[in-house]
Amino acid sequence: MSTIDFTKGADDGTGPVAADGMMPLWAVSLGWELRRGRQVILGGQIRDRWWFEDRPASFRELVAGVLEVRGADVVGWWDPVAGLTFPLPGHAEAFAQLEANRTPTATKSRDTGADDRQPDNPRARRGADRERDRSNLLSPRPAGPPRAFDDVVATVHRLTASPDAATAFVFQDVDHHLPPGQPESNPGYLRLRTAMTDAVAPRSTLAGRPPHARNAILCAVGDVGRLPGWFHLEDPRIALLHIGPPDPSERRLWLTWLRGDFNGAPDASRHDIETLVGATDGMSGWDIEALARTSWLRDAPLQKPDKLLELHRLNVSVDPWTQLDRETVAGAAGVLAARVVGQSKAVDAVATVLQAAFVGIDFGGSGNARPRGAFFFVGPTGVGKTELAKAVAELMFGDQSAYARFDMSEYQQEHAAERLAGAPPGYIGHEQGGELTRRVQERPFSVLLFDEIEKAHPRVLDKFLQILEDGRLTDGRGQTAYFSQCLIIFTSNTGAEAVQGLLSDGGEEVPYAALEAHFTRAVEEKFRTIGRPEIYGRLKPGVVVFDMLRREHIVKIADRLLGQLTESVRERHQVEVVPDTDTLHPWITERMSDPEHQAYGGRQIRNELERLRAAVVGHFLAHRPAPGSRIRVGIDTEADSDTDSAGTPWVRTEEGRG
Repeated sequence: MSTIDFTKGADDGTGPVAADGMMPLWAVSLGWELRRGRQVILGGQIRDRWWFEDRPASFRELVAGVLEVRGADVVGWWDPVAGLTFPLPGHAEAFAQLEANRTPTATKSRDTGADDRQPDNPRARRGADRERDRSNLLSPRPAGPPRAFDDVVATVHRLTASPDAATAFVFQDVDHHLPPGQPESNPGYLRLRTAMTDAVAPRSTLAGRPPHARNAILCAVGDVGRLPGWFHLEDPRIALLHIGPPDPSERRLWLTWLRGDFNGAPDASRHDIETLVGATDGMSGWDIEALARTSWLRDAPLQKPDKLLELHRLNVSVDPWTQLDRETVAGAAGVLAARVVGQSKAVDAVATVLQAAFVGIDFGGSGNARPRGAFFFVGPTGVGKTELAKAVAELMFGDQSAYARFDMSEYQQEHAAERLAGAPPGYIGHEQGGELTRRVQERPFSVLLFDEIEKAHPRVLDKFLQILEDGRLTDGRGQTAYFSQCLIIFTSNTGAEAVQGLLSDGGEEVPYAALEAHFTRAVEEKFRTIGRPEIYGRLKPGVVVFDMLRREHIVKIADRLLGQLTESVRERHQVEVVPDTDTLHPWITERMSDPEHQAYGGRQIRNELERLRAAVVGHFLAHRPAPGSRIRVGIDTEADSDTDSAGTPWVRTEEGRG
């Protein structure tokens, strides 16, 4: 925010001095650039509202006001829909007078006595026709100001290149009217830039201190990246100004002005306003106005900024967190343990965080809404890390599709960070946004799993630090994704390569405390090695070390997998599968006692049972069991023991149901 008046100069001649009018900093910079004699391209939030002359004003009103204050007698505004218009009173008439004062070419020839008859020579006649067409292009249109882009540029070029009057013209959304390209494919850009650089200072300001150095031709675009680079990058006489969201001073003005429009305004204190000033960081002027309406529509008073902002940003009628049953949340550990076998420590840690998220008790202030929970799952492979993430999604949101997995092995290159938050303006894929930000914008209530996080490039990790600290991430299009309703889970196998050695040394006697110390140390060392210890510091409270699969857990996991196999056969063929546990349980336990097999966890149990599934498939192909029949499956560890230590699966059909 500033208090600059461009009509006044400092006594020392260095520039403008303070006055009473208030305007955004980018508008102050605009005035300075114009005084230097540079033309300006304004890019960013050109469709927002701003504070100008103690009132809210549109971008058009603000820019036109700045141009008038600095001495423009005519301020014109062109856009692809309306053509050339004049936003200030009396400026259309002033423009018409400038056009009327110009003597047409045909009149000049008559006044000077020149013969305007068509020449007899056909070639000369064609040349005269081309000259007349060129003159008509630059001549004023009888029906008012020109509308077509080429006509407007020609007229603006002529007026700004003349010192007879102080003029300023703004071309808005020219990037939509003229697609980017080379000069020869888009001559409109070349004509516009020529007009910008050919503009001169008006004669009326040459004596004394000039309010501006030359007639102004400005461009206003939402995304500067859509303009061809040669249009502005190769000319030092053209400056770029980025228009970002309102700063704290402007937001304070907005909220003070709108205070009476909020629910609960009569009881609001100055502290409530200041809290909301910080909480609305990054919001536009339009958003702040809409926030006041949200407070009434969603019954969220000004005194509860956290609730107000969440309801405004998420725009959902049902909050899944409020729909949870209190008893379900209280018994979350039991529900998760039934699905993830043998990981009581991990399950208890996750359940505790879920209960805190449900109650809504956490550190942090308004506007800095961090994710509901952040975990770092580390441990041997195949012990239930991904399964626990899926179980949490189904428990909290009632839908396993609320779970989204991102394989970090696909983000090993530096440029991969753009995939998460979107490519910057001017690059391929910019319009699509980022994979992560788009997902959260579409489904703000999600469990996000970032698998094998240690494989991601450090630049990708920096994105996560922002998410964990601020709870938000802005994509390349300028749209912000808020993670305040998400659960963030990172998984890592860091240190897993040494598990086989631990098992060989200690076997079944390796205590959980030893595994916990080993993996915690390995993770911390990994983040130090890649130069990101601050990320580990942020994640340390959520580090959860998964235990290896103990002997008593192997049978439970095997029974679950066998149950899934049984259900598959029953659903497809109406045949009952009965596992022979007397042979299967000792066999799978013995197979998983091998340290090499233990290192692969539950995945190895599935691999071992794959032999049994293949035997069932072969039995169906050979014998075609009738619907309603029953088959029994088991393992013969004695047969072929000399040649196959893995055992031989057997399948027998039993007619009828027992």
